[in-house]
Amino acid sequence: MAAQLDYTTINEIFRRFHAADPEPKGELDHVNVYTLVVAVALSAQATDVGVNKATRALFQIADTPEKMLALGEEGLIEHIKTIGLFRNKARNVIKLSRILVDDYGGEVPSSRAALQSLPGVGRKTANVVLNMWWRMPAQAVDTHIFRVGNRTGICPGRDVTAVERAIEDHIPAPYQLHAHHWLILHGRYTCKARKPACGACLIRDLCQFEEKTL
Repeated sequence: MAAQLDYTTINEIFRRFHAADPEPKGELDHVNVYTLVVAVALSAQATDVGVNKATRALFQIADTPEKMLALGEEGLIEHIKTIGLFRNKARNVIKLSRILVDDYGGEVPSSRAALQSLPGVGRKTANVVLNMWWRMPAQAVDTHIFRVGNRTGICPGRDVTAVERAIEDHIPAPYQLHAHHWLILHGRYTCKARKPACGACLIRDLCQFEEKTL
């Protein structure tokens, strides 16, 4: 685990991220906040590409909790059976859809606690939805952010909660909204787990990773 970087260095890192991509976007396809919740819930232990392929046709016919309930668990399974853990995920999507209809009038709630009360929605999923839909500076820490944060010293921590806190505590306020997207995309395409592309990294000179590649 790298040591926590200082304010000036972190500010410069995010200045560069912003200059390269001022409005980073999540890569999960969705048409409204409900389909975003479903897509993020389905993405656990799956790739965004695989989820998007499965949901392309699904969201054309089931883009509200009412329509998802009408489709039913078996109908949903037919659409998502290429995704890992599809049976459990289908069960959770149907359950959360029922709760949304019965308890929230078919609307997705906008608090972390309410979102986390839904089956299959953990803190990371709730933070993604809060950030992407309601533009709340919530930090969804996944494996990419955990790796990047600890390699570089941007937001080191021994678990995802510690990394989330480090982002909130150390990244300057103007960059908080997009912080987790910049870090995810950096981890996905540059600071990769097995073969980091350090030679093409725009923050190479500021990073504390001791095993930099050429």
